Amino acid sequence: CDNLDIVMNELDALGSIDFSSRQIKRGLKSLRILRIGTSGAIQPDIPVGAYVFSHISVGADGLLNWYANRDEVSYREMEDAFVLETGWDRHLPAPYFVRNSQELVDLFQDVTVKGVTISASGFYGPQGRVLRVPLAMPDMMEKFEKFRFGDYRITNFEMEGSALAGLATKLGHRAGTVCCIIANRYHKGAEPDYKKMVEDLVVLALDKLSGVK
Repeated sequence: CDNLDIVMNELDALGSIDFSSRQIKRGLKSLRILRIGTSGAIQPDIPVGAYVFSHISVGADGLLNWYANRDEVSYREMEDAFVLETGWDRHLPAPYFVRNSQELVDLFQDVTVKGVTISASGFYGPQGRVLRVPLAMPDMMEKFEKFRFGDYRITNFEMEGSALAGLATKLGHRAGTVCCIIANRYHKGAEPDYKKMVEDLVVLALDKLSGVK
């Protein structure tokens, strides 16, 4: 998410700021940005090889909290329910929930699983992995798997989507994240040779974005 902070602000600056005068331009451009990545599912019915599109991105990284008026783009009702039901540790960054571009959600809905994706700030502890240091929330995986809000459930982990969704929404861009599931944390299964699956997702995404039938 720290890298997405750089990417999103600088992509926006290219189209929105006059570098000579250092003034914001009139008639701002709205970019359409899709992140394609890999991810681990936490629900038992999402198989390795599935594609998950993040309808909602959950920031467990804290990035959006550094920007003013973060509540303007957050799904506060779901956020508050999540904090309450999981017993969110007070030492952790306050999580934020952001909807991704409905335009992109609709474009991919026929080929993807409906996702609520947690963006973690690390690979080990923030995603419930333990080597020698114990976790602040040792039962986090079970709590995430069981959480429900209407017809939403937490589906998968990755490490970038919340910063993309949050900053894109604040800046007026249309963004989303689609991930190839290369591991299922519930079943403790994984596909180490996943390059072909990701390549297929890239082709599918480019066809969708370009309007190829």
